[in-house]
Amino acid sequence: MLIDDVERYIALRRSLGFQLKKAARHLQTFAGLAAEKGERHIRAVTVIEWAATAPTPDARNRRISDIARCARFLRAEDEGHEIPPTSLFATPKQRPAPYIYAPDELVRMLDAAEKLRLLKSDPLRRQTFVNLRLGDVLPGAVLQIRETKFYKSRLVPLHATVAEALDRYLDIRRHFAGSDDHLFLSMEGKGLHYSTVRSAFHRTLQLANIASGRARRPRIHDLRHSFATRVLEQCGTKRDKVARHFVALSTYLGHADIAHTYWYLEATPELMTDIAAAAEALVTEAAP
Repeated sequence: MLIDDVERYIALRRSLGFQLKKAARHLQTFAGLAAEKGERHIRAVTVIEWAATAPTPDARNRRISDIARCARFLRAEDEGHEIPPTSLFATPKQRPAPYIYAPDELVRMLDAAEKLRLLKSDPLRRQTFVNLRLGDVLPGAVLQIRETKFYKSRLVPLHATVAEALDRYLDIRRHFAGSDDHLFLSMEGKGLHYSTVRSAFHRTLQLANIASGRARRPRIHDLRHSFATRVLEQCGTKRDKVARHFVALSTYLGHADIAHTYWYLEATPELMTDIAAAAEALVTEAAP
């Protein structure tokens, strides 16, 4: 049956490090639909009909793309499977420009985080959102980031100021923590839910008056973008220095491909100005 082939495909991809959370649901749902139709193979017309019922263009494109990848795999051993056209629901995408926090904005955010209302039932709240980090703290001010994309883990050294703030938090946590081993805890003594963190972050932005008139609000993830951009601004324009910084930054950020790190070059006018100046100097030197 098709569901057996789909489960075999999912198991293989996961053994290679892919999580396939949403893709697995799509594949299993489609296999169930095909079974209702009495189809034992992937049929392009059935895929298109099913994908077209998704509520948004992105969702339709994601559905057909997920089934197409599985179809290519299954067709290698059984030509009865058809590969649906992946361009049918494709929509052009433009990566949204990140919000790069200015140094003074980061200071205001930390000050604002300390002003979050101190609840009697949650004495860790202010300390938690001033120093929110994920992973385990290791000796020597090193943070272990566990099982990110493709189940990879990495070690990230912390700045001395971060390590000091984290030590202060841990001193308080020892008095209130329960049996849960998460580093940062909710009022219930369990790991923080993302919606709780996001709500506190948006409140912090409001208190700090960060980008209040901006249509698209700054995100938590933009802190990562800001870090990468500021690091690259300090590396200079000499080729050997840039190369070393890129390799180190790519490793620090956990990028699987250094091409993802190159994207940060266009993040700020300062970086683009440095690149333009370096290119002009190179052309001038090469001129007869």
